[in-house]
Amino acid sequence: MAIHFGTDGWRAVISEDFTFDNVRRVAQAIAEYFSEIGGTGAQVVVGFDTRFLSDRYAVEVARVLAGNNLIVQLANADAPTPAVSYAVKNHNAIGGVMITASHNPPRYNGIKLKAANGGSALAEDTNRVEMLLDKGSPFSLNIADLETAMAGGRIIRFDPAPAYEALLETLLDRASMHARPGRVIVDAMHGAGRDYIRDFLNGTGWEVTQIRGDMNPGFGGIHPEPILPHLNALVDAVKESNGAFGLATDGDADRTGAVDEDANFVSPHVIFALALRYLVETRGLRGSVVKTVSTTLMIDRICRDYGLKLYETPVGFNHIADLMTKDDVLIGGEESGGIGIRGHIPEGDGVLMGLLLLEIVAQAGVPLKEIIAALQQKYGPHHYARKDLPLARPVAKKEMVKRLTEGVPASIGGMNVSEVRTNDGVKYLLADDSWLLIRPSGTEPVLRVYAESPDPVMVAELIGYGEGVAAGV
Repeated sequence: MAIHFGTDGWRAVISEDFTFDNVRRVAQAIAEYFSEIGGTGAQVVVGFDTRFLSDRYAVEVARVLAGNNLIVQLANADAPTPAVSYAVKNHNAIGGVMITASHNPPRYNGIKLKAANGGSALAEDTNRVEMLLDKGSPFSLNIADLETAMAGGRIIRFDPAPAYEALLETLLDRASMHARPGRVIVDAMHGAGRDYIRDFLNGTGWEVTQIRGDMNPGFGGIHPEPILPHLNALVDAVKESNGAFGLATDGDADRTGAVDEDANFVSPHVIFALALRYLVETRGLRGSVVKTVSTTLMIDRICRDYGLKLYETPVGFNHIADLMTKDDVLIGGEESGGIGIRGHIPEGDGVLMGLLLLEIVAQAGVPLKEIIAALQQKYGPHHYARKDLPLARPVAKKEMVKRLTEGVPASIGGMNVSEVRTNDGVKYLLADDSWLLIRPSGTEPVLRVYAESPDPVMVAELIGYGEGVAAGV
């Protein structure tokens, strides 16, 4: 079976392709790659989330790495991807492995490969792992006995939480949180972010209620992605709370979502914009900003107001992380909820961003819904939609881009098309600051259509145009 790494690792269905045999094969290739770049005795971090068998898969990965004479720091319990990623940097490890399928459905699991800086491994690194996987038979598997490896110090159990929480202390203003405590409901979605936000807020005076914090490898039958309708439990809890707002993290806690005091969903676009404005206006920070092509124009407007350099990248946090390692980036984020800030590892962090949103509320001293209203009044209005449209056949991105750029419409929904961008699919920018992005999925026969406009009616028009494109494929 061919195993391929996507933009954020290898993912497959448990017991079909994601089997113990295949996990060991991938671990052996990763071990050989780490040995190439770090040599015998290099240190590697291994972590895992709350998915079915993730802890067992992590042990098998650790055994293979140890069997190849690497020193393995193995998490002693499920932990957020950003906590495990920070441990890579904190332990001066050559890299790391995280067992997770992030926000994917419960039937999936996966492997994320981490670089020495804690960010996702570059494509050239995962390509090398694939080459080692495909080098042909016989496939040599070196695997250590767990007890022997632990007794010999080749596998060391550790808790990533204390060092990670100490890092959060440097990135957040606990004094502001303590000065104006309020009420918040935290939805862990049965994922690896459970307890982390609640525990950080101990001693701040905040009244914290955590929901869906129990171990449930099936995630209660939902996708552990912090968007509607998967946040209905949080919406209901906020409605019953009489004044609390809600925070949510996905399956491995590298994404965040929120619900305001009126139980309205707060999109990652809004969270990103709120965080950027707060870091610049309240904390007085400066730096470049990175957003993906599918992210709100509110970010562009804030950057123009404050004279900040803005990069627009293809979809995928790996593109953001690349710029975070090369430039003085203050904040980077994408529409899916992955957001990271300066001083952290180059990775999205749902725990950090949830706490930063709470800090913003505490600092302002007014409800979250009022802060959002002020943002929309100055930098909006922002109306957004995304629709994934199944295709009869897979379509190459290059083919789609060629077709859509050769037939650029003069107008959509009665509004002139003023610019066309092609750094990831095709993005039509309209004269009224509306835009439409059409991009085929790289992994399945799906056309992803994104639209933003000051007018919700125009959003519907733009999505309808995208549906027409899909019907013609």
